[in-house]
Amino acid sequence: MATLYTNIESNIRKTWFYMTFFMILVIFVGWLLSYLLDSYFILYFAVIYSILVSFISYWYSDKIVLSMNGARLIEKKDNPELYRLVENLCITAGLPLVKIYIIDEAQPNAFATGRDPKHGVIAVTQGLLDNLDRVELEGVIAHELSHIGNRDALLQTVVVVLTGIVVTMVDFSFRIGLKRGFSSRNDNKAGWIIFLVSLIIAALAPLFATLVKLAISRKREFLADASGALLTRYPEGLIRALEKISNDPNNLRVVRNSTAHLYISSPFKGKQSQSWFARLFMTHPPIEERIKALRGMEIK
Repeated sequence: MATLYTNIESNIRKTWFYMTFFMILVIFVGWLLSYLLDSYFILYFAVIYSILVSFISYWYSDKIVLSMNGARLIEKKDNPELYRLVENLCITAGLPLVKIYIIDEAQPNAFATGRDPKHGVIAVTQGLLDNLDRVELEGVIAHELSHIGNRDALLQTVVVVLTGIVVTMVDFSFRIGLKRGFSSRNDNKAGWIIFLVSLIIAALAPLFATLVKLAISRKREFLADASGALLTRYPEGLIRALEKISNDPNNLRVVRNSTAHLYISSPFKGKQSQSWFARLFMTHPPIEERIKALRGMEIK
């Protein structure tokens, strides 16, 4: 069974791999659209843009995510009980004390971010504090600390920003293309074939990037569940918390598609299809599967 630190080195390698992957993807899309629009300005822009945003995403992705979700920093005097709970779990996990943020929303939910444990952040909604008892809240906090300890927060927030780059590049380039029309090189049959093939590849790039992002998210949720349960030595607390969170009817007004996968449970309410195709686009594993995995754990 995985422990809190089992996959730290693996996740660091994956972080740099995915950052490199998305940089190459952005540059490729830039080159492809430069060819279609007969303007290599797009390629040069893609190279500079990918390097700049990758740097920003590494150093500032936590601040970007917190701002997007309307989170506000609290101190010990603002909520002493929550502060002590987080402090005790950080000591148990061998982590530096993380910063605590509150999101003024009724839906119970939480997420973690930060590029490393020294810059770790946990954000919880007011609904989580109002609806969960101490044991359940401890399970959620332990889950989020596991994300920080495993470097999941860095991996996920970086992928969020870099996925957005791909989508933005394609949208920006096609807007230019619609204004300028086809270049002269696409007047013949061969040119049209190249154009159509390139169009398909460019259209699939953001889709592929999104699928990679979601696949990473689902895998890391299972690991964080197991690591969090090992940290508290009481899987039932997290199980009860997941049940309450998934059954809560409130919507999370501040959530966006680009950050939904960071939360402990999908913030989008409503019945989701269980078909294999629909599951590709799920931000989280089904709650039933997560609970089943937790119930099957043996805590020694």
